Amino acid sequence: MIKILGLARRAKKIIIGTELTVKGVRTNRVKLVLLAIDASSNTKKQIYDKCRTYNVDVVDVFSSDEISKSIGKKNIKVIGVIDEGFSKTLLNRAKEVKSYGQKNNKKSESKQK
Repeated sequence: MIKILGLARRAKKIIIGTELTVKGVRTNRVKLVLLAIDASSNTKKQIYDKCRTYNVDVVDVFSSDEISKSIGKKNIKVIGVIDEGFSKTLLNRAKEVKSYGQKNNKKSESKQK
């Protein structure tokens, strides 16, 4: 997933930063929002509320470090994806990552019992 995000950046199909992403969500330009799991509670609330209002999916399974490294920047908490193709691919990959983590958690829980 992270490589795809770097490719989307090189193709200029992302918006970086909370304010620009929120503005993009309001104008229906942003198709998907990537939100770092370690973002502040204010940032999370702002993004979740705006995305819920405008029916935009939010992916929140990666840390700020993972997101930042994927696009070659530092301390990035919010990215808006403005391309339909990239957003679908990233959303599918995020679902795979999330379901993989849930499968591993179930295995580790059963081992502990």
